[in-house]
Amino acid sequence: EKFGTFLGVYTPSVLTILGLIMYLRFGWVVGNVGLPLTLLIVLLASSITFITALSASAISTNMSVGVGGEYFMVSRSLGLELGGTIGIPLYLCRTLSITFYSFGLAETIAMFWPASLGEMSTYIIQIITAAIIIFITFISGKSASLVLKLQVPILIAVGLSIVALLIGIFLGELHAPEMIATYRTAPKGFWYVFAVFFPAVTGFTAGIGMSGDLKNPRKSIPKGTLLAVVSGTLIYLMIPVFLSITGKMLPEDLANTGVKTWSKIAFLGGILIVPGIFGAILSSAFGSILGGPRVLQSLAQDGLAPKFLAKLSKTGQPTISTWISGGIALIAVMLGGLNTVAQFVSILFLTLYVMINFSAALENLTGDASYRPKIKVPWFISLLGSFGAIAVMFLISPLACVLGILFEVALFLLLQRRTMKNEWGDVRAGFWGSLARFALLKLKQHKEAPRNWRPNILVFADDIKKRLPLIKLANYLNQRRGILTVCNLKIGNLKTNKTDIKNETQQM
Repeated sequence: EKFGTFLGVYTPSVLTILGLIMYLRFGWVVGNVGLPLTLLIVLLASSITFITALSASAISTNMSVGVGGEYFMVSRSLGLELGGTIGIPLYLCRTLSITFYSFGLAETIAMFWPASLGEMSTYIIQIITAAIIIFITFISGKSASLVLKLQVPILIAVGLSIVALLIGIFLGELHAPEMIATYRTAPKGFWYVFAVFFPAVTGFTAGIGMSGDLKNPRKSIPKGTLLAVVSGTLIYLMIPVFLSITGKMLPEDLANTGVKTWSKIAFLGGILIVPGIFGAILSSAFGSILGGPRVLQSLAQDGLAPKFLAKLSKTGQPTISTWISGGIALIAVMLGGLNTVAQFVSILFLTLYVMINFSAALENLTGDASYRPKIKVPWFISLLGSFGAIAVMFLISPLACVLGILFEVALFLLLQRRTMKNEWGDVRAGFWGSLARFALLKLKQHKEAPRNWRPNILVFADDIKKRLPLIKLANYLNQRRGILTVCNLKIGNLKTNKTDIKNETQQM
């Protein structure tokens, strides 16, 4: 079954944005950095994702997007080596997100057990996280349609929880917001808080990840993605303003309370909040388990992963890839808690944004005649998105940034050594073509002078073995300063002449 813009792109994207971090960590952010810096964090994070969404939309309107989402777009734009360089981290990113969201759901469930459990609660959270991963892996391995159709009631539950929060705030006392940063429970400072918050805005790629299951990806991806980013940003700018003025919880309470923040403030307590939290986090986890295996499936189809990973079940699901993704997510539970996994996810997502923006900028600068997107994004805007993502990676964790870049460079060199060939062509050929045209036009402006002369030698060689000394002589004259062209002129009619052109070219 193929899906449209609302069910296939907008709903999974907006539900992944309005998920875990909004409920569990928004109050914590406000309580630690105050209202102005919270709004700055939202705007900074959202501007990077908005530029990336624009770049992804531009690329998607120029091609027929297949299975694999962002990996498919980058590999068809920058080539298989660079596509694989981003495809493997993208897959790991989606898989780690399963663990991240499952941890969040386990933290939410922890609201309902007694505080007397003490240190035992950490281990219980990890056990529940593992159980959630197994459950969502099983469901998504069976049917993507069932998962996507569950998103509509979840979206309604999330909407009701936001309304309940706003009503609860205005039913209580109000006070002036805290304007300065205190870092009560975040001693590592601003960029640590930013790193914990950043995964909140990364959900916009959930819809792109479903590219192979859409009726019209070229139309649905830009429409659904941009709408999800805009609506998510507006809600994210509104919530901290209201959290900072409520008299029901003081800033120090916000900084120390996780999942219970919304329940303590909202109208009717947790009655409307808990279903929204459960639904949104579960939806985000489903979005990751649907997207990750499809990236692995696309990598396998392109020969970058074992072929058996591309196999589909009778219902059209990449079942083997789904089980493997679930297994990796289970292993990632050992990384620790929610905040630790959040930093890993942030760095991996940012490397992806660097490549998507770079692809769009290069396509624009190269100016291939085949690049005619319906959404036009100036190259410098896309490039700004790339640099912004690199800067944020470094500020979050210089070590993780360097390790992330080294990991991708190593992947690129490894894939390049395999001399990977594709049949669709990519932007690199266009780049060198544009550069050659630019150089020739510049050369035309300069007057020819004897000192600038370079040999341009044409050698006719009907029998390559007999003419080899002649070719060598021409090459000595050339001395790697000019251009040597070797050719064999065939006289006759192409239709009646039975010469194997391809074979003769290879011999030459």
